[in-house]
Amino acid sequence: MDILSMQNVSLSFGSTRALDGLSFAVKEGEIFGFLGPSGAGKTTTIKLLTRQLRPGAGEIAIFGAPIARLDSTAYEQIGILSDNSGVYERMSIYENMKLFADLRGLPASRIGEVLEKVGLADAGKRVAKKLSKGMRQRLILAMAVLHRPRLLFLDEPTAALDPATTAAIHRLLREMNDGGTTIFLTTHNMEEADRLCARVAFLNEGRIAETGVPAQLKLKYAKDRVRVLLEDGEALECARNPEAIGALLADLSGRGIASVHSEEPDLEEIFLQVTGRNLV
Repeated sequence: MDILSMQNVSLSFGSTRALDGLSFAVKEGEIFGFLGPSGAGKTTTIKLLTRQLRPGAGEIAIFGAPIARLDSTAYEQIGILSDNSGVYERMSIYENMKLFADLRGLPASRIGEVLEKVGLADAGKRVAKKLSKGMRQRLILAMAVLHRPRLLFLDEPTAALDPATTAAIHRLLREMNDGGTTIFLTTHNMEEADRLCARVAFLNEGRIAETGVPAQLKLKYAKDRVRVLLEDGEALECARNPEAIGALLADLSGRGIASVHSEEPDLEEIFLQVTGRNLV
């Protein structure tokens, strides 16, 4: 089942075309990566999917229904971390979380559990206005996942975070996904997308340039060569076809072979290959 979809969605800001005939669907239960450089249209897409903006043309559906028909019950199943997510500056981390829990009718016991998972368990008394950018990002994420949403929108969730905290966030997202939460993730971090996402879409200048499973995309855009590494450190290459590989392995009979593998590109290299653009 598709939990969300866009069909031929376009949006302009004045004379600038932000999205141009965008069409894609996200299956329920997957982590879907929406990848592209700054200005590609990632944040605009999230704002459309959460009704912060309305499209100039096209159709958007959430939970199998046109987005215009969503009621408060549907929105209670959604979590959002975006560039305009905010906190109450004069309140502490815990007070922000408690207010959100009370509004949602959630038990206070869940607050400590979530703060632990985002690395803020020992910072509950800190006032929001004194938080670093990274700590603020973690607080906003904690508020977005506190109610265990069915659908979670994350716009660059690990931006400005250190590697240890990023790893903790990734563990939390995998845990939530294992529990049934569908995650729509925008990022320009291709390593993050490769680790987390079941499928990805490359967004370039308001259009989807490519979509697919990361492992399958790597095979699709792999170089037409195979690399053989010998135990003595020597590396040899041949064409990626059964005859050439068989001939090379026969020639190497009796020599220790450490590995044989195709030269697969990473997602960043594929993005460059598909769009002609770097991610930064």
